[in-house]
Amino acid sequence: MHTESGESNSMSVDGHSSAVVLTRLSAGSSYNVSVASKLENDPIESNPNSAVVVTVPDSPTHLQAINVTDTRALLVWKPAQAKVDRYVLSYSSAKVPNVTVTVMLSGRTVEHQLRGLHRATVYSVTLLSQLNGLQSRHIGAAFTTASGLKLQTVTPQAVTAHSAVITWKAPPLPFRTYRLTYQLPGRDAKEVILSASVVQYELTGLLAGSNYTVKVEGEKEGHFIPVVSTEFSTGGLHLSHPADCSQLQQNGAIESGEMKIYPHGPTGKPVAVYCDMETDGGGWTVFQRRLDGKTDFYRNWKEYSKGFGHLSAEFWLGNELLHTLTSAAATSLRVDLRSGNETAFAHYANFTVAPQQSNYTMHVSGYSGNAGDSLRYHTNRPFSTRDKDPNPLSIHCAKEYMGGWWYKNCYKANLNGLYSTFSKNQGVVWIDWRGKDASIPFTEMKLRPASFASDKQG
Repeated sequence: MHTESGESNSMSVDGHSSAVVLTRLSAGSSYNVSVASKLENDPIESNPNSAVVVTVPDSPTHLQAINVTDTRALLVWKPAQAKVDRYVLSYSSAKVPNVTVTVMLSGRTVEHQLRGLHRATVYSVTLLSQLNGLQSRHIGAAFTTASGLKLQTVTPQAVTAHSAVITWKAPPLPFRTYRLTYQLPGRDAKEVILSASVVQYELTGLLAGSNYTVKVEGEKEGHFIPVVSTEFSTGGLHLSHPADCSQLQQNGAIESGEMKIYPHGPTGKPVAVYCDMETDGGGWTVFQRRLDGKTDFYRNWKEYSKGFGHLSAEFWLGNELLHTLTSAAATSLRVDLRSGNETAFAHYANFTVAPQQSNYTMHVSGYSGNAGDSLRYHTNRPFSTRDKDPNPLSIHCAKEYMGGWWYKNCYKANLNGLYSTFSKNQGVVWIDWRGKDASIPFTEMKLRPASFASDKQG
């Protein structure tokens, strides 16, 4: 029975039991409890054994620290639902032993201001309520005070269309690492973990004409403390609709990877390509790659026209796009080959692919390099696939050697041949480098404007 309200309840307990849990009691309340025994089918009960039970007070909830500075923090919480006498607050850190504060009630007290805290320090806090000497369960929270460091800004001169240099002063605090986070509005944040000795970092691969927010935090005792916070805007593009990877490079792209170009002009659809921004000055639009044999290159005419594969792995960009790219301006070609630790390349100063009406006939001239001039044998030849041989000679080379290529009778280069095959000449072959019976594990074909070198020097 509740001693104040008089509300009562009863229950039967098995005679073999010596304990029972009472539920649905009120917090911080007094109850008279009595237990009596009786025999089965006997209405007479024994004299009751009685005791008074007092439940512990209700706990506060939702403890958190707000308005945290380098030396202060305001602790706030939701009050206990039932009546309590006071709250007991305890806080500590690695630098400060446990401090206990009694928060006396004044109305519906739900906050307490902490002062004189250490800078850049992690604090643990617990809170409980008391009633008539009884304590509730405690709740906990943690917070980190600010470093008190002056925030730095991005150097304006270091911001381009695709990059920005973030700088900050080394604080006196012994941070273990830094965490640099940057993001566009509405986009997921990207982060980089840096050594504690680093005070400058260049962000690359940014979107042109975009607003970024950046913050740098120092890691201490497993928590990150703000050091730098700033905003900046990247510059506009030099070329709003780059037609190939060399124009993307002029726009500031410096890392190799998948990007979008506009080979059909501003009104055309963008096309995803892979750009090589490292080899021989960069600016190369890659249109062929072999590296593991997971992509089938024994394809039909339509597939070779449109392209196939994955830009980050093995692929053929497509004959239609090759014609578009090589007809826009004088174009050069580079072929990179690798077998084990050996590498070789062939460079052609002039490279064109005719339109489909002319069966994507290919022309190359102006060889240089160390791989040997195997592709010259194929110049002025139409493209051939398993289902179409526009200008057959003695045999159907595409069927015989299981590829799509500018076959003659039949080849000195067959970079789209059957991968890793060494019999019947059905391999990825560049005869002037590895001979006709060796299949080359890695090949890459790429193009860029023939004027690229003079543009770079200018």
